[in-house]
Amino acid sequence: MSMKIIIHTRNADLAEDFKLIAEEKLNSMERFSVVIDRVEVEVLHEANPHQGKNNHKVVLTSHGSGPLLRAEAAEFNDLAAFDAAIKSFALQIRKNHEREKDVDRTTVRKMKIQN
Repeated sequence: MSMKIIIHTRNADLAEDFKLIAEEKLNSMERFSVVIDRVEVEVLHEANPHQGKNNHKVVLTSHGSGPLLRAEAAEFNDLAAFDAAIKSFALQIRKNHEREKDVDRTTVRKMKIQN
C-alpha cells in the first residue's frame, strides 16, 4: 500500500525536482511497515529578511490509521530543510516500528531443543 503525498506551498516556488525527491524519500519510509495513509509536506518561505539563513521551512505531517507524526525544519533552502525534517520523521517512524516489534524475552538456556 503506497502512501498519498500532498505538497502545499505558502509564499514559495518549488524546484522542479523537489516533488520527485520528496516522493522518493517518503516512499522509502514504507520499509518500516508503519501504517501511514497520507503525508502532508508544507513548504513555507519566511518573508522577513532577518531570518536569512533559516527562511525556508518544511513541515511534514502524517495522517491515517497509524501514529500521528510531525517533523519540521528550517534551513537555507527547501531541499536542506526537507532533508533535516525527513531525518526527524524517519527517527520517529523507526522508534514506532521498534516499539511495535514482538520481542520474545526467553533466554537461550531455557529454550527447549526439538529433535
